Amino acid sequence: MGRANPELVDRVGRLIAGGPTDRPPLIAIVGAQGSGKTTLARAAADRFGAVQISIDDVYLTRAERGAMARDVHPLFVTRGPPGTHDLGLLQQLIDALSAAGPDDETRIPDFDKRGDDRRPVEAWRVFRGRPSAILIDAWCLGALPEEAAALVAPVNALEAEQDADGGWRRAVNGFVGGACADFIARFDAVLYLRAPSFDVVLDWRCQQEADLLGVAPADLPAAERERLAGFIQYFERITRRMLAGGVRADVVVQLDRNRLPGSMSA
Repeated sequence: MGRANPELVDRVGRLIAGGPTDRPPLIAIVGAQGSGKTTLARAAADRFGAVQISIDDVYLTRAERGAMARDVHPLFVTRGPPGTHDLGLLQQLIDALSAAGPDDETRIPDFDKRGDDRRPVEAWRVFRGRPSAILIDAWCLGALPEEAAALVAPVNALEAEQDADGGWRRAVNGFVGGACADFIARFDAVLYLRAPSFDVVLDWRCQQEADLLGVAPADLPAAERERLAGFIQYFERITRRMLAGGVRADVVVQLDRNRLPGSMSA
């Protein structure tokens, strides 16, 4: 993913400086898959003495998602959409870090995406002391729920073929307007990295996968690109909703195809 843009790191720093002084400011960095939100959060955390936590590391366990698949809808077995994150665990982390003393150690969860399950606690990284800020990178935080009428028509083959009656997307929309909305309301600021279009998300996601595999994006196997094209359909509806303005954000950064920032509105 390369290095974070210095201008964006500075912008996060200003959000930290403008936050509360009696506790670590809580800031969300959001954007589509591959937009560079984790890279930015890590760079800002390193520079300003903050802690970075990815919402990807607090997914529900595979067993918990399996239970949701049985009890709510089969598509909830796949991690990613609202409803598949353990927001309670994330809030516990925020509370612990906010109250930490200089010598306290807080373990930060780690999710094994290849194994599709949360790693054991002893494998989690440790943050020592009280951070200057808590930076949460999350693709969907800040998204606004859709009206019921907008949920009727499927947006892709996944919804048409595996959610014909709309039960999954209605449940996801309920989490967006319920638990996720309640959670993001506690944040001091939200910075949104806005992709130029949904069309670039597959290329960005393929670049991420190529980096993980240690190959050039052009050398990513066609079968892997096809798998990722199917996977991002789980994220498409909400990503398009956010791109169209359905997002609560204090700062919106318009990115180009190369993830370089253009306009920045506050």
